[in-house]
Amino acid sequence: MRLDIYRRPEHDGIFSYLAVPEGKPIPQEAINTDWEPAAKALEVDDEADTLPDFHIEQLPQQIGTKGYAITSLKDM
Repeated sequence: MRLDIYRRPEHDGIFSYLAVPEGKPIPQEAINTDWEPAAKALEVDDEADTLPDFHIEQLPQQIGTKGYAITSLKDM
């Protein structure tokens, strides 16, 4: 699958990340003016459960449920 990745600053130089299927808009409930593009059309294995570089876990479950996947800040 291909994903567009966005990021926003949190604190102490840490970023949170949002992944949406390529070409899809950020869903209404996640729109935030702080999101900036980080990667476009990132190729990700269809079987991937995590995106460690972006601290995103349960990738397919999050996208299936919400239409996007977001960083888990508890692990940062």
